[in-house]
Amino acid sequence: MARGKGRRSAEYGEFWPGYVDVLSTLLLVVTFLMSIFMIAQYFAGQEASGKNDALRRLDRQIAELTSLLSLEKSKSKSAADEIAALQATLSSMRDENARISGFALTGDEQAKAQSDRIAALNSDLESQKKVSDEALAKVDLLNQQLLALRKQIAALNSALEASEKKDQDSQDRIKDLGTRLNAALARQVQELQRYRSDFFGRLRELLRERKDIRVVGDRFVFESEVLFPSGQASMSPEGLPAMDQLAKAINELAEQIPPEIDWALQVDGHTDIRPIASAQFPSNWELSTARAVSVVKFLISRGVPAKRLVAAGYGEFQPIEQGNDEESLRKNRRIELKLTNR
Repeated sequence: MARGKGRRSAEYGEFWPGYVDVLSTLLLVVTFLMSIFMIAQYFAGQEASGKNDALRRLDRQIAELTSLLSLEKSKSKSAADEIAALQATLSSMRDENARISGFALTGDEQAKAQSDRIAALNSDLESQKKVSDEALAKVDLLNQQLLALRKQIAALNSALEASEKKDQDSQDRIKDLGTRLNAALARQVQELQRYRSDFFGRLRELLRERKDIRVVGDRFVFESEVLFPSGQASMSPEGLPAMDQLAKAINELAEQIPPEIDWALQVDGHTDIRPIASAQFPSNWELSTARAVSVVKFLISRGVPAKRLVAAGYGEFQPIEQGNDEESLRKNRRIELKLTNR
């Protein structure tokens, strides 16, 4: 009998550390699970406005929570099995205690020790039941939080669908506005082309005696010698009559073009390839730009609206003749007028 009791004591001693490890592992898992959940809640709140990214993160969180929930249920089942084992051991110990009680005269000390062990097992059993109940309560809480996450995902899906529909409606409206704007611009360009034809026709009529003024494509071209002395940006007296006629034609045109057409007269200055290097004009850029500005200022002085004028200088970099002879160089030194829309 002594050997039997010693063997059972050894078995209980081997069992008890494992039982403590199970409890410790369970507590660590529950703590880790709650930490993961709190982190998941934080990131879910932060990323909810991210629509698709938030949905993907929530899906991953659900998968992790589901996995952890399964693990927790497995741990709870293991704890329940341990409780059942403890109850069986307790029952066995009680039977042994009853049997030992029959030998009270010869084994009082052994019976007392056995009773103490039974009391300790009862205490452990109650503690284990308490831990198991807490674990089940936490599992139930996780189920509720998982349900809340699923509801949140459903709400985000609804918001995403509404946003996508709104975006599609906006894109449709933008496309429609773009089509209408393109049509309006096309109409304005057509109207402006008609006014350009009238304007150039009027200039041809006014300047029909001048052979040094011509139309090239959609531009009206003045050779620089008509307006400026060589290497200068101040208009010569000989060019003023032609510019007066030009200003008159522009003012008449401004009265005819409807206000909804945003037109402008672009004045471009060009030089030949021969460089200039003076204190006033270090390069052909400055000379060509200064001549264009001089024409613009003259037109403004004759009543042309300043907001309808644009001045630009191109130096020698946009020739209309490629030769280096004097005739080609003369044609490249020019002032161009172009009626355009902004």
